[in-house]
Parts: sequence; C-alpha cells; structure tokens
Amino acid sequence: MHRMRWGVPFAVGAAVLMTAAFRAGTRDSIPYPDGYRQWRHVKSALTGLGGADQSFHHIYANEQAITGYTTGKFPDGAVIVFDKLTGTAANGTINEGARRLVDVMLRDSARFRNSGGWGYEEFVGDTRTPSLDDTRRTACHTCHTQKQAQGFVFSALRP
Repeated sequence: MHRMRWGVPFAVGAAVLMTAAFRAGTRDSIPYPDGYRQWRHVKSALTGLGGADQSFHHIYANEQAITGYTTGKFPDGAVIVFDKLTGTAANGTINEGARRLVDVMLRDSARFRNSGGWGYEEFVGDTRTPSLDDTRRTACHTCHTQKQAQGFVFSALRP
C-alpha cells in the first residue's frame, strides 16, 4: 500500500515534467514544410555557374507569405521555403541534382518575438530532421536584419 500511495503521484508528476520538457524543447522548432513544392513559386536562381558550388535556388511561399509579399506585411502563419539543389551540367544543359538543403522561415510574432517575429530552420539534404542550433538561428536572423524594412525577407515577387 505504501508503494501505491507514492507511485501514482510520482507517475503523474513525471508525466507533467516530461511534457513540459518536450514543449520547452520544441517551442521554437519548425516542422518540415510538407508539400511546399505545391505552394506558390516566388523565384529561382542559378548560382556558381561552372564552379563546385553550382546550384539552383528555388523559393516557395504559402498563401500567408504571398499576402506578405503583396502587402509588405507578413502575417503570422507565413512560411517561406528556400530549396537549394546541386546543378549538374551535361550536354550543354544544367539540370537539378541532389538536394543540398531546405531552409524555412516561419512567421509567428509571439513565439519568435526576439527575432523580428520569424523563426528559422534548416533541413539538410532530403532529411526531415531540423539541423540548426540556437547559434545558427541567431546568425540567420542577424543576416536577415539587413532586410528589416522588407519584413526581414530577401526575396520579392516578380512584377
């Protein structure tokens, strides 16, 4: 009976602590943006022509982000995806190769108030495992502050 008296409160307390730890650990996490290639295409670029870092850069935006691009004010829920793929040359054509990374910006002014309302994440290759630590997230935001007047966003819709 003594064991039973402490077992239930201990189990409940442990569950509460584990839930709190899980929430704290995922508070700033950003999920992989499933289906992003079906979103609106913002723009593409081919960089590093002929070099070892030759790559395609594609930018996609969900509907909330499109609202931000058109109005100049990105609402909460806006997601912008930067999809970087290798570029391989063959027979005078440069084709998309393996995925290098997927970078994600998520607008949530409450969760990310210390970084202008944006959260940042990166998924390397074809993984769906987040790879950024706090130092690299801070570096992302530091770079994006140069575009604060554009809502911290580098890209723009083509006219």
